[in-house]
Amino acid sequence: MTTPVVRHPAVAGRFYPRDPDALREEVNVYLSQGSSRTPVRALGCIVPHAGYVYSGHVAGAVFAGLEIPELCIVMCPNHTGIGQPLAIMSDGTWETPFGDIPVDGTLAEALKRSCPLLREDSSAHHAEHAVEVELPFLQTCQPKLKIVPIVLGTRQFEALEQLGEAIADTVVAHGKNVLVIASSDMNHYEPDAVTRVKDQYAIEPILRLDARGLYDAVTQQNVSMCGFGPAVAMLTAVKKLGAASAELIKYATSGDISGDRNIVVGYAGIVVR
Repeated sequence: MTTPVVRHPAVAGRFYPRDPDALREEVNVYLSQGSSRTPVRALGCIVPHAGYVYSGHVAGAVFAGLEIPELCIVMCPNHTGIGQPLAIMSDGTWETPFGDIPVDGTLAEALKRSCPLLREDSSAHHAEHAVEVELPFLQTCQPKLKIVPIVLGTRQFEALEQLGEAIADTVVAHGKNVLVIASSDMNHYEPDAVTRVKDQYAIEPILRLDARGLYDAVTQQNVSMCGFGPAVAMLTAVKKLGAASAELIKYATSGDISGDRNIVVGYAGIVVR
């Protein structure tokens, strides 16, 4: 009998509290700072994945305004360099301080069939933080949560586009409400004024639902947006699913929290409907 895969937390106690009570309090604070509007159903979103002290208020603003479905596809960049270029987990559970989240094997297996570039590879997920930090927010908003986690270590537009199209086809065939999440921070480690300009280069095509435009802006303007690959795949998917608009919910930099404007990271929270 195969031992079920359990992906244990890699950054609990560093990026966010390990203690469940402290974590619940912190998550609820960030969610309470979000919009007071009635939560809406969305096809996709972009949320940051830094330590909660820096970007939790941006992520909370996004998730507070969404109806989180029971099934989410969560894509993130590969910060560790470990594993396959397009790495998926299609079985097992993800452990968080709030409890275990099952991987939706049915959707994951269907997605692998639709996109042969995807490879089963839990090693790429083992130490990667950028899916993990979104999960306490998602669990708080949706206790019945299941996920399909994907780590992307490729910069090839064609591969990202192929993945996005496969996600759309698989979601349609699945016949259920699925939220496609791209976990990404924006420009890294430049002065605040520079980062805000560069981030706008990336945000503008996202708001136009222009996946190719985002790719070109990031690569041509040297925007160090770590999760532009997941964002390109998400935009491709939701455009095919019929998305009509995108909204910038909140933007900030780490300088807004630390007070250091010399070297910052940008954070954008965007919802696509």
